[in-house]
Amino acid sequence: MNANAVLVRNARDTRLYLFLGLANWFIFLDHIPNNVVSWITLRSLGFSGASDVFVFIMGYAAALTYAPIMLERGTIVGATRVLKRAWQLYAAFIVLFAIYAVSIGDVATRYAAPDIIYEFNMAGLLDDPVRTVAHGLLLQSKALNLDLLQLAVVLMACFPIVLWLMLRLPNVTLAASVGLYLAARQYQWTLSAFPDGSWYLDPFCWQLLFVLGAWCALGGASRILARLRSPAWAYAGLAYLVFAFAVTMAARFPALGDMLPTWLHHVLMANDRANLGPYRLLHFGIMALFATRLIPKNWPGLNSPALTPLIVCGEQALPVFCAGVFLSFTGHFILVTGSGSVVQQIMVSLSGIVIMTLVASYVSWSKRQDGQSLAPLNGRASLGIR
Repeated sequence: MNANAVLVRNARDTRLYLFLGLANWFIFLDHIPNNVVSWITLRSLGFSGASDVFVFIMGYAAALTYAPIMLERGTIVGATRVLKRAWQLYAAFIVLFAIYAVSIGDVATRYAAPDIIYEFNMAGLLDDPVRTVAHGLLLQSKALNLDLLQLAVVLMACFPIVLWLMLRLPNVTLAASVGLYLAARQYQWTLSAFPDGSWYLDPFCWQLLFVLGAWCALGGASRILARLRSPAWAYAGLAYLVFAFAVTMAARFPALGDMLPTWLHHVLMANDRANLGPYRLLHFGIMALFATRLIPKNWPGLNSPALTPLIVCGEQALPVFCAGVFLSFTGHFILVTGSGSVVQQIMVSLSGIVIMTLVASYVSWSKRQDGQSLAPLNGRASLGIR
């Protein structure tokens, strides 16, 4: 595999930002319980959801970003850049965890609503606040809606080794990832959480999506597409998507669920999210293949102003995700204390998306200003002034 040629070809793919922005919006909507707008998100269409998209693109983008550094400047430099990103994700998690804890505690006290502490799995702040915070710093928190960022920290921290292997033995690395996934499911490997239980998203299983994303970025995607050009594959994939949609709807409506065989209830309708069920992984893969075919890399619509908010939210995925987590808590509180009507659910959802877009726009604008202010110093960078 000519990694340099592949990286050049995939260097700027606007679709990544489009899909990542859409995933951020969907994650926000899904985090608001009893929200009618969440019916339009990916999890309502089948087995997989926005979290799958987020983790896959994170691996894909990480390979595109850090593989050139490792190839051109060496393994040590590349590894340190990856670990720097892992530290940024960890810092974001800690800040978000602290804001989350303070906000939930304040709301519970001010509005005499102690149930919200248990609903968001922050009861440890009442029973043992010191240990709860300490375990939060060790990524052992079970705070609701922080699981995806917690997972991202661990995956990125392990990525230097994965990337080094991927650049030399891509297929062997992917096979090892599949082996770890199967072993974790068989032997129930996971990481513990405080005060009890385990992570919502098992990193030993979810690493497969991350590694698969990196493998696709380094040439695997083109090989998959080349082997699946037959119309028969398209029809088979479409049939599976229809089947997944029918099972998902049956899980939502008991009357439809009663029409399905009993074994199907136990195998599929539980939707094994924590351990990334194989049928969920297959559903995501088929959706990804259809998405890349329906929206090619040079699609003119990617330059449409209508898609700019999504693309900007994808470009600034981390601050948008953090804002979305906090906004989902705020939106849930508004619906619980308000009427909770369909109109209010729609207004809360739209307001949150607008705020997330404003956050992304501001961060993007701020980075451009920082870049302009540093431009005159480029010539003096060798003197250590920059």
